[in-house]
Amino acid sequence: MSLKTKKSPILLFDGVCNLCTGSVRFVIEHDPYKKFRFASLQSTVAKNLLKQQGSEATSKLGSVVLIDDSGIWFKSTAALRTAGQLSGLWPLLQVLLIIPRPLRDWGYDFIGARRYKWFGRTNACWLPAEDISDRFLD
Repeated sequence: MSLKTKKSPILLFDGVCNLCTGSVRFVIEHDPYKKFRFASLQSTVAKNLLKQQGSEATSKLGSVVLIDDSGIWFKSTAALRTAGQLSGLWPLLQVLLIIPRPLRDWGYDFIGARRYKWFGRTNACWLPAEDISDRFLD
């Protein structure tokens, strides 16, 4: 699978994290043109995509990852660039990209470090419903 995704941006997420799977459901609901594709970070597909990108990418297994035509994005940048492609007013969140990345990522990491405690986790990766399963790469 090639990194260039002219057809569809790919969002990699923690498949056992309730916050993360809830975020994927949110993206699906606000993606009327069904352009996003998804894979859990625990999947072989995601690991292969990250491996293609080298050591920095493979070290991001605890972060949301967006792969699109512009490149590969991690943490807060991935989340904000994803919001920028959704319907409604969500693209306005991209204005937060003016905040320096280390500060944005500090906030992302703060929530990320507590996501299992606050939102819980499952023992196995979330399995999407049949009507959206074609949008998942794994």
